[in-house]
Amino acid sequence: MNPTTPTLSFIGCGHLGKTLGRLWTRAGILSVQDILTRSTAGAAEAAAYVGAGRPVADYADLEPADIFLIATPDDSVGAACEALAGTGLPGPGSIVFHCSGSLPSSVLAAASRCGAAVASLHPIRSFAAPDRVAENFAGTYCGTEGDEAALTVLVPAFAAIGAHPVSIDAGRKVLYHAAAVFAANYLSTLLGVAQDAYVATGVAPDEALKMMEPLVRESIDNIFRLGPARALSGPIARGDMETVERQQQAVAAWRPEYGELYRQFVGLTCELAAKRKAGPCGK
Repeated sequence: MNPTTPTLSFIGCGHLGKTLGRLWTRAGILSVQDILTRSTAGAAEAAAYVGAGRPVADYADLEPADIFLIATPDDSVGAACEALAGTGLPGPGSIVFHCSGSLPSSVLAAASRCGAAVASLHPIRSFAAPDRVAENFAGTYCGTEGDEAALTVLVPAFAAIGAHPVSIDAGRKVLYHAAAVFAANYLSTLLGVAQDAYVATGVAPDEALKMMEPLVRESIDNIFRLGPARALSGPIARGDMETVERQQQAVAAWRPEYGELYRQFVGLTCELAAKRKAGPCGK
């Protein structure tokens, strides 16, 4: 390792921390120093995965480092930063950052008060399978915000392992994270509703998924190829509002709460269709 390579210590080191640590260690970008987790056994396991780092048992055992990554669960980030600040280690010239998608860098205020530069860099990936992510991290988009002094160091460090950093508005961080929830979590919810509707017509659950798969995959491919508005198809895109009304009534008769969901999607889809002048939508 180059002696001028910045040192990095982890406060918390789960799937995300281990993945980033391994990537930076392999590439020689950052020198992993201390790893503090809930247990020394966990820290030792993380160090073994990363291929570097000294497991420590307590904040008092931490040594000075150029960079501290707080990779705890979101609800513990602020408290972890307070505890780190209590050691006197963060200060002018050091960096403290987190990778939460829902928390702004301002949650690291305790480090800021010590003179450290703070930031947040959120890789838009699921880290449930660290080995897989470590092997294909290149191209991962990362939402970035925080102090310029921190980003000047961290953005190149992420870019060096293949990330694609994108600056975001720190004041709208929760909305930024909600966008990811719409794109991923609520897509699963919506497809679950579609599966339920098929099952209600007598289709077996596994067969319903097979029926949906080509339609969903083609729709997603078109969305990323053409954009949501141009990819839109179906009765609203054609302006067939009588069919839409009959469907809404049928869904509401089956499950009132799903009928309300359908009604709300009609309005939103009409707005989307209007962007491509694709139908009257009942106007």
